Amino acid sequence: MSDTLSDMGHDVHIVTYPFGQGDIRVRRAKVHRTGPFHPEANPKVGPSREKFSLDFQLLRLLCRVIRKENIDIIHAHNYEGALIGILAKWLTRRPLLYNAVSLLSDELAGYNFIRPAWLAHCIAHGLDWFTPIFPNHITAVSPELQDWFLKRGVPARKVDMIPAGIEPDLFDHVRPEKFREKYQLNGRPIVMYTGVLDAYQRIDYLLRAFAVALREKPDALLLVVSPLVSVACENEHKQLAAELGIANSIVWISPHPLHDLPSYLALADVCVVPRPECPGHPIKLLNYLLAGKPVVSFAGGAKGVRHMHDAFVVPNHDLEALGRGIVTLLNDRALAEKLAANGNATVLAEFDWRQVCRKIEGIYDKLLATPQSAFRQTELAASVAPRR
Repeated sequence: MSDTLSDMGHDVHIVTYPFGQGDIRVRRAKVHRTGPFHPEANPKVGPSREKFSLDFQLLRLLCRVIRKENIDIIHAHNYEGALIGILAKWLTRRPLLYNAVSLLSDELAGYNFIRPAWLAHCIAHGLDWFTPIFPNHITAVSPELQDWFLKRGVPARKVDMIPAGIEPDLFDHVRPEKFREKYQLNGRPIVMYTGVLDAYQRIDYLLRAFAVALREKPDALLLVVSPLVSVACENEHKQLAAELGIANSIVWISPHPLHDLPSYLALADVCVVPRPECPGHPIKLLNYLLAGKPVVSFAGGAKGVRHMHDAFVVPNHDLEALGRGIVTLLNDRALAEKLAANGNATVLAEFDWRQVCRKIEGIYDKLLATPQSAFRQTELAASVAPRR
């Protein structure tokens, strides 16, 4: 988003933490960090005690950048960005655009940071109610998330549905051979999941559905490819796999750099989105479609796709149906290729960052109430807090 907005003539400043994955490059925006950058191969996902003090530093830095660079708009991403952006809006009197990608009530308890779980749920629901009150405008990445805001009293004029985007050239250079040899795949049917292993992703559903698929496809292999190491979550999932008797049919891969993701996906015969409750937009789905892979998904995670047109969509929580969907696409390669081709066309037509950013630019115009021609040199501050 920042690179595309920069290409469109905007002066984008990203205000963020001092750590992160070193292989994620910001090519054109100006990056301001709260301290010297130190790359982490396995940055922590979700809240932490360390982040609380960093958030106050982030607020101070954001206000400093706004004043020094004469910023016009604060564009806040995720909950950390939104809460910091709200305070910066009060302190600097700049309009705030909040990019909502999820609900905290759907994720906070799964991070195991606040205990007991009921307390985490109470705090999350309170923040879900509190946060949307203060931004001047909100973009929701899915229709379901937009509807959630509208049903809770956020005025329709204040909320737009603008999805996440993709870079079409991300999958131009793939090298699956190195991983095919490394993991000795030997021509076996490959089912793949990519993403973090936290509880809200429902890896337990993935494993149970794969157990269903193995009844008919006993030579199938599941590759669980995660960008981060999560020892506790992985051990829990491995224990379930052992209980299901499928441990020998699963390869756990973590961590991996972003530039290796296309090469891993090139190995897959079928990709799976096992998350039924997903108010946001699963980025893994966009990656699967961009890679030209057939997708099996619960309805809750099937954002922007249709059953039997560009994905195989099954009812939420129906593990048998998810497993049968995997088998169907492994057996019917003509159907798999059709869904993959249509899915790739869908993601290129509807989720290209160049199209997405034109909609964002229109919201900037409304916030500043200036004609399009006078907006080209607008300066933006993006308060960014990576979470997945």
